[in-house]
Amino acid sequence: MKIERIIIADYCSHYKIESTFIDILDEMGIIPFESKNNEKFMDSEKLEDLDRCRQLYYELHINPEGIDAILNLLQKQKKLQQEIQDLKNRLRLHE
Repeated sequence: MKIERIIIADYCSHYKIESTFIDILDEMGIIPFESKNNEKFMDSEKLEDLDRCRQLYYELHINPEGIDAILNLLQKQKKLQQEIQDLKNRLRLHE
């Protein structure tokens, strides 16, 4: 699978969002971005996370601290679901 780079200025322009929102996400470590020649970009594999942050902030009016908390909880939920699936698989082996 080829990973593409997304230029953040293009993303902001497309969704009509401020670049300061991106700066906040980067500064807080919610989504790290790379910079080269004064231009921020990210790998396309992180696009889903950026879209989720954008929706939480602009559509649901959740502040960056809330976004960070929500993303951490979603990550924990995903980990717990994987653990449950692993345990179910182990139980099937003993049936």
